[in-house]
Parts: sequence; C-alpha cells; structure tokens
Amino acid sequence: MDIRPLTDALSVAGQITPADLPALSGLGFRSVICNRPDGESAEQPGWQALAGMAEQAGLGFHYLPVAPGKVTPELARAFGALLEQLPGPVLAYCRSGLRSASLWALSEVGHRDTTQIIEAATQAGFDLRTLLQPHER
Repeated sequence: MDIRPLTDALSVAGQITPADLPALSGLGFRSVICNRPDGESAEQPGWQALAGMAEQAGLGFHYLPVAPGKVTPELARAFGALLEQLPGPVLAYCRSGLRSASLWALSEVGHRDTTQIIEAATQAGFDLRTLLQPHER
C-alpha cells in the first residue's frame, strides 16, 4: 500500500485489497472510503467484499464512487460530509489516490486557504493546481 497523508485525519491510497484491511486497522485507521467504482479493472476487488472484510477488521466502510475525470463539486461536498461524520483517521482510495485527493481538495475550498490545500496535496505527490485554479481568490 502506498498511503499518502493529506492531513492528520485523512490519507489517500491506490487500490487496496482485503488483505490490507487488518494492516490499516493496525496503523490506526478507523474508516475507509472507496472512491473507485466497481468494474474499472478485472483484478479490482468489489467494494462489497472490501466492506465485509473492513467490518471484520473493525473499520467503518463507505462507498462513494467517482468515475475517472468526473470529480464534481457535489461529490466533493458528499466526501467532505463523510469526513465530518466518520470516525478518523480515514483512508480514502481509488485507483491511484488522485480522485480521493481531488475530492478532499475541493471539499476544503472555503474552509482552508487554497495555497495550503495545494501544498498538502503536493507533499502527498499530487499536483492539484489546475483543479483548484478556478477556486483561487
């Protein structure tokens, strides 16, 4: 697993497997958000299988699928609402972590300075300047 922290309460990663869930629990994560729609690739485990294993590992699990290139303000608001509700720290994942990081970044606009958002994403290995440019003041 390539876990990339964005904040103390949220990290993102690429696709996880059922075998990763006990390790995530052992690392202190309390909740998982799946941002990858089922069926993007043949080897990808379905979210329901992961949800069942997450429960066995003592983790909460939420499914908020986002198609590649389809990160919207509405989905970002839903992601932000999940972060407020779920016990943390939270791990959000998709194929590479980029969609999850993008959802977080857009959910933070208006709550955190855009420069801080871009800096946190950059430190995690994601260049979100283009995504957030329309939101800069």
